[in-house]
Amino acid sequence: MSENIANTLRRVRAATTLGLGLVAGAVWAPVASAEEIVARLSYHWAPKHHSAIYSQEFADRVNERGEGKIRIETFPSGQLFGIREIMSALTSGSVQLGGVVGTVSFPPVNQNYNVEALPGVFEDFDHLRKFFRETEVGQEIWNDVLTRTRTKFIAYNPTGPFMSFTAKRPLTSPDAYDGLKARYLSGVERPRWSALGADAVSMPTGEVYTALQNGMIDTFATVPSAIKAYSWWDHIKYAELPHQFYADSFILANQAWWDGLPEDVQDLLIEVGEEISEESTESIMAFSDEVLEEFEERGGQVDTLSEEAQEEFERINREEVFPGLSEMIDPEVMDAVLEYSSQ
Repeated sequence: MSENIANTLRRVRAATTLGLGLVAGAVWAPVASAEEIVARLSYHWAPKHHSAIYSQEFADRVNERGEGKIRIETFPSGQLFGIREIMSALTSGSVQLGGVVGTVSFPPVNQNYNVEALPGVFEDFDHLRKFFRETEVGQEIWNDVLTRTRTKFIAYNPTGPFMSFTAKRPLTSPDAYDGLKARYLSGVERPRWSALGADAVSMPTGEVYTALQNGMIDTFATVPSAIKAYSWWDHIKYAELPHQFYADSFILANQAWWDGLPEDVQDLLIEVGEEISEESTESIMAFSDEVLEEFEERGGQVDTLSEEAQEEFERINREEVFPGLSEMIDPEVMDAVLEYSSQ
């Protein structure tokens, strides 16, 4: 048997295994031919969300350049897996690629990833990423998450800068939060709501619109992109600047699936991933500003805190919020990130 024929047979067997088999507990997507690999990319973002736009762009570019080798099918709006489900789906191999929000999916794996959501600590996405990629403490957290979840980093696809929104009154001081009914998605948000006197309710993304509609909640912290993508701006009237923290999101792959890919397909995914990382990051802040402008055009009000109010929020963070996170972030990690942010 010639070497070419042998190689062809090996590719056919590999493609068949990916398409039909149950490998190491993971269910693989079907393939369209002996050569083409079909992968599913699942994310919870609605199509108008910034992260959804770039997730689709990632798939489109891979499909165009990898025609005949790999095809990515996208499943937005939680069609396959929701924001709280995608990490376990990737780990188990139930899906090959996923859009993952760090502040939601990573803390259950390593609680110290909660440092991302510390208000006022990181200056921008670059500052945040350098902590996880260039400091010893940050690298340990990052590598531990990927190792334990058996996932491969493909691209950055930031969700955006977090800020507070409400239907009740202008958010111009800490006192304005007293008595509000605030939704939280990640547990790391709770100490801040408590310190500000708001009643906090845990709630997934898909339930927020109805909860705003019936008055179950009237306040939340999120990225500007979300109020447009999910039409939450139908019920909210006020927003507060400056931004509290920078919520990063990622396109991740199941590691076992990745390891079984041909090298040229891996190279293609990395190439497109690097492009998406750069373009999504460059555009997220401008996109967020545009959404806030639309919000104001719809009658919304965006208030920027006075210097005095900002100082009061900073005091509350230092004296109440950060100490309230002692069970969610190891003390030595908290010390390391605060030292990093002060440099």
